[in-house]
Amino acid sequence: MKNLIVYAHPNSGSLNHFFKQTVLESLQESGEAIALRDLNEINFNPVLSLEDMNGQRMGKVADDVKTEQDFITWADRLVFIYPIWWTGMPAIMKGYIDRVFSYGFAYRYEKGVQKGLLSGKKTIIINSHGKSNAEYQAMGMDKALALTSDSGIFTYCGLEIEQHFYFDKADRASKESISDWENQIKTTLRFIDKESVLG
Repeated sequence: MKNLIVYAHPNSGSLNHFFKQTVLESLQESGEAIALRDLNEINFNPVLSLEDMNGQRMGKVADDVKTEQDFITWADRLVFIYPIWWTGMPAIMKGYIDRVFSYGFAYRYEKGVQKGLLSGKKTIIINSHGKSNAEYQAMGMDKALALTSDSGIFTYCGLEIEQHFYFDKADRASKESISDWENQIKTTLRFIDKESVLG
């Protein structure tokens, strides 16, 4: 399986960086093909410009967007790793979605009916956030996140969500929690990859 990791966090000492390394090492151990797009490292421009919008209407995208779309086309699985900030994606990840998941590439309308164009590809999303999962559930934020990201972006574009992790209280995580999260990621990747082989 060909895996594209799309990662957004500027701090190499962050939990998200640890998650990225965990995914990389697990996939390397399984011998699968991997491509990594560290959006901060490549200085991805997240601003959807008027030029971008006009180009999309004509089926044209900027060179940097085309590069990212080529990686997505290549991949069988997309692994998104980013923190939840202000109940959403970091700006650079949201800008990646705005620019790269363009009309005619990630979705289109046929006779007024929306169609996801990334079907056949799988995705795993790994998020961290500061509040507890219980707090998110009490305020309905867990459902809001699932609607705005899972339904509103990923499945909307045809991706099959294999797993969406929400690792909570990340700003005060214990060693035990981090170890558990590491095991969850590794176990999920091993299980999914085994199922893919058997399937």
